[in-house]
Amino acid sequence: MAHPMVLQLRFTRSEFRRAISGISEPDAMKRVQPMNSISWTVGHLAWQEQRYFLFFPGGSYLLPEIQEKYKYGAPASTPPLAEMWSAWERITAAVDPWLDQLDVKKLQETVQGAWQPKGIVYGNLLQRVIYHYWYHTGENMAVRKILGHKDLGTFVGNIDEEAPYTPE
Repeated sequence: MAHPMVLQLRFTRSEFRRAISGISEPDAMKRVQPMNSISWTVGHLAWQEQRYFLFFPGGSYLLPEIQEKYKYGAPASTPPLAEMWSAWERITAAVDPWLDQLDVKKLQETVQGAWQPKGIVYGNLLQRVIYHYWYHTGENMAVRKILGHKDLGTFVGNIDEEAPYTPE
């Protein structure tokens, strides 16, 4: 069974998807400044998972173009949502086997390589990704409300059944 924090990440991913469910391609591509487009946030979170969970432990990128276009500080853009979901799904599918092997020892291991600042452990990266998803889930819901979307999902979904507290 996956580590409890990995289960929380998977629930968080599902909530991120749920918050965007049903949005049209044109609305996903709209930019409500100063926020990014919803489609960009999908690419941005794919960037982070690819960087933290493929590149840092293994040294390679599945989709190198994601690294430039959607990294922190990259210029705002309005990519097609379908294209971003495709990239996100490919990256998360590639990341999942690495996540499945995580245990307490690996989560406490210091990330090696060019990562700055030094001394970051994989457990911190996993938490950072989870919280980053929640940040953009809220941002995306705000954009949808500004765009006039109705009947949006409630925060948080069925966490008690889908991702209950599980001790290590």
